[in-house]
Amino acid sequence: MKEAAELLKLDDKYIPELTMAANNICREMNGDEVDVESLINAKSGNCAEDCFFCAQSAHYKTDITKYQFLSKDTIVDAAARAKQGGAKSFCLVCAWREPTEQNFEEVCETIKAIKEKIGIDVNCSLGFLTQERARKLKELGVKRYNHNLEACKSFFDKICGTHTYYDRVNTAKIAKSVGLELCCGGILGIGETREQRLELAFEASDLEPDEFPVNILIPREGTPLVGMKPLDPMGVIKTIAVYRFILPRTIIKIAGGREVHLRELQSLALLGGANGIITGGYLTVGGNEAEKDLRMIRELGLKA
Repeated sequence: MKEAAELLKLDDKYIPELTMAANNICREMNGDEVDVESLINAKSGNCAEDCFFCAQSAHYKTDITKYQFLSKDTIVDAAARAKQGGAKSFCLVCAWREPTEQNFEEVCETIKAIKEKIGIDVNCSLGFLTQERARKLKELGVKRYNHNLEACKSFFDKICGTHTYYDRVNTAKIAKSVGLELCCGGILGIGETREQRLELAFEASDLEPDEFPVNILIPREGTPLVGMKPLDPMGVIKTIAVYRFILPRTIIKIAGGREVHLRELQSLALLGGANGIITGGYLTVGGNEAEKDLRMIRELGLKA
């Protein structure tokens, strides 16, 4: 922790050396491939949880479009477009604490249809899991389960009051226990200190995640974090680079907020420790078109 903190405090003039070192670790441990994922907000809004950063919480008045679980055909069509656009995996994300029995059955039927008709890796982010449901997802061929820590233990109660940090850790452990790959990261810019950003990565590393998504807060009108100031982009670049030292073999995925906050520095992130992206948009905000992201990856001499 002490060494990582020192790296994070480096003057910006040392960013070339820091990102080069992170890139060397990434290439040596993981090769030149960038993990390209697309997702769908399969059920939007009216979530019972009060996560302060989330526009989908029923606790806040936001301008998002709300809807129940999308039809199987709608989701299958989206998976087909994702594959055609160059994504290697497709993630079903749902805004709820956990699915009802009916919702879970609908999710399962949808996963079956995607596997049969499209042939793309399917990932899920469905909230809290039981052992039984995790096993069912594994049996259906789900590759990876996303359940972010969002924030480190010392900061978590500052951004959520309806569940605990340990609730999230428990679901992450359940997913791993049945053989699902684990996607487990967090959000930068929610009021945490630099040290707490490092705590997040070290705590996630204890779970040995296959993937660590790095989201950057886009403050949404109506949420408690609407007034948060944007992070310094170079500070984000340094954080991603240091994360590579902490998580040498994990897919570090630049995700929500990267287009807004990093802009032209997205390429530097992919040459400075990151080796994954989410393309085509996120849950309640848009993103780069897949073609643009794939072109960026190729121009960097990397593979997708």
